[in-house]
Amino acid sequence: MERKKISASNIRSVGYEPASQTLEVEFSNGAVCQYSRVSQDLYRRFMNATSPGSFFKDNIEEDYSAKRVR
Repeated sequence: MERKKISASNIRSVGYEPASQTLEVEFSNGAVCQYSRVSQDLYRRFMNATSPGSFFKDNIEEDYSAKRVR
């Protein structure tokens, strides 16, 4: 999955696969996690957030289970 770099202190890059509604997040420590059933609208709001790190913590990390892939 192709990821885009974002400006956040704890997140390096983010990718999204619309067909499977999978969000992939690469953290600053090198870990990569996938989150399932993330809507395209939520992904867009995440990518356009003023503070992507805070948005992730408030809207994704607490509401979606993570599968670590690296």
